[in-house]
Amino acid sequence: MKKALITVPVVGLTLALAGWGGLRAYRQATVSPVVASTIPTTAVRRGDVTFKVISKGELVGGNSEMLYAPMVGAASLAITALRDSGELVNPGDTVVQFDTTDQELKLKEAEADLAEAEQQVIKAGAESNALEEEAKSALAKAGADLRIAQLEARRNEFLPPIVAHQNDLAVQAAQEKLDKLQKDFADRLNTAKAGIAIQEAARTKAKVASGTASRNIASMTLKAKSSGYVARQSNTDGNLRFGSYLPGWQVGDTVRAGMAVAQIPDLKDWEATARIGELDRGHVAVGQQAELLVIAMPGKTFHARLKSIGGTTGAPWDRYFETRFAIEEPTPELRPGMSVRLEITTGEMKNVLFLPSQALFENDGRRFVYGQAGETFSAMDVKLVRRSDSQAVIEGLPEGKVVALANPDLMKKTKQRMGGATQAIQR
Repeated sequence: MKKALITVPVVGLTLALAGWGGLRAYRQATVSPVVASTIPTTAVRRGDVTFKVISKGELVGGNSEMLYAPMVGAASLAITALRDSGELVNPGDTVVQFDTTDQELKLKEAEADLAEAEQQVIKAGAESNALEEEAKSALAKAGADLRIAQLEARRNEFLPPIVAHQNDLAVQAAQEKLDKLQKDFADRLNTAKAGIAIQEAARTKAKVASGTASRNIASMTLKAKSSGYVARQSNTDGNLRFGSYLPGWQVGDTVRAGMAVAQIPDLKDWEATARIGELDRGHVAVGQQAELLVIAMPGKTFHARLKSIGGTTGAPWDRYFETRFAIEEPTPELRPGMSVRLEITTGEMKNVLFLPSQALFENDGRRFVYGQAGETFSAMDVKLVRRSDSQAVIEGLPEGKVVALANPDLMKKTKQRMGGATQAIQR
């Protein structure tokens, strides 16, 4: 009897736990009929699937002439004049003008220094000539004194010994003086030449500074080398990005040296830039053909070829690749900056099962759909064959199987929260 009394509660507890576990599993695998009726659905279809990569971009010149802020030794340059985007220019026309006030001041200072250096060179040359003439005169006098002393010394044999000795000393003194003047003459010439060289170096320095300032002033006027339309470049210097938009340069902006300010596209060679998502990178390659639609020219389709693929960039949740497409047979109506839509056909699969990509879910490496069974939905594993942004080719489901286009669990929780909020408001 005691064993029976113990066994009955244990069995009951076991059955209760099993029932609770089954109920929990049922709730996890199904959705209430009320919620199921509000979930959008689609059916698994069989047919041919064409995979396309679709992206948006804009037109740029293929062999564009890019105008950059010059290197003039300043941290930044102020724009004082700038042609509008889309404005037609011819070779030699001024496109960008920077403030030259600082360089003009440097030019005036350099010109003043050059004028002063020129006068110093003239002065140093005159002083050198005067010193040379003075030294030559002293040498001539010393030479004459030596010859006179030598003539006096020739009479020594007829003169008293003391007078003869004085004559010999006079010759020796005259010779030493001449030797010293000859040595000083060379030193004086070298000193004069060094003074002239110093002033000439100062003049050269002033010339270089003047020429540099003149060239800087000339380089701060950016002119077109070919005919075309001006396209202002985006101001990336410290601006915050709003979406994918960055404002273009404006008059009054300060530009760091080396930054692109404007572009003059080649009207005969057009390209389109576009971003391709990381998911589609493995399906595109250089040389692939694409169809290009210009938003401003409805009904007109251009053919393009993928020219280059850049490196990956963007935030971790929005990685993409920068690409460039060469447009075949462009028309004169194209303008830089026009928005375009690109379509690249990356493959086609025949007689396959497919459904919209949003109906396929992933969790911890598991791929599944929420299949409908009556008024409920349950998770069903599938095999993914290939996927694009819009379609997914799968295996493991029959044709015509109805699946959810949204996560039923999330919709159920959302409905419960909305119901609780409604009750709170009514109270």
